[in-house]
Amino acid sequence: MALIDIPPGEVGAVVTYLEMAERPRLRPMPPSPLRLKPWPDVTPAEYRLLFERVGGRWLWFSRLRMDDATLSANICELHAVVDRSGIEVGMVELDFREKGECLIRFLGLVPELAGKGHGEWLMAQTLALGWRAGVTRVHVNTCSLDHPAALKAYLRAGFRAYKRAFESFPDPRLTGLLPRDVAPQIPLVGGAGH
Repeated sequence: MALIDIPPGEVGAVVTYLEMAERPRLRPMPPSPLRLKPWPDVTPAEYRLLFERVGGRWLWFSRLRMDDATLSANICELHAVVDRSGIEVGMVELDFREKGECLIRFLGLVPELAGKGHGEWLMAQTLALGWRAGVTRVHVNTCSLDHPAALKAYLRAGFRAYKRAFESFPDPRLTGLLPRDVAPQIPLVGGAGH
């Protein structure tokens, strides 16, 4: 067994690639006080704010480093999860650019909603949106930095793992993309003051 050193100032993760090659059996939609709303006219600033609120704890950073034009060009079909008062508390972003496929780019709720039973509802909503006419494959990847229940939730929903990879990248808390105090479960290693 060989260990791979991660340079100071970087973070490493194991990425698991998952797919679903047939539409799951129809089941009743789990109840939730939340709802999904299409968000086709989101501004880059609104997108970044929700992206960071949902994913900052898990070191989501890819969209934070894009300039406005690049981000606008890369946002796919976006749905905001909203609470009863209309506040955005989660997101689903689906990519249908590959014919016959739906890639779940981003899926998540703000950390304050974790463990409160909303994930099953969100997964059911996402699969209902993804499995539209002409789609023969829905796929997603998750990594070891995501919420600890993420991989189990995908497997429970019927996804099958088909590949794994290791990635490392500059810690977004040290590069200034995210505040230094997010993701306290992932220690800072390297950078000034460490």
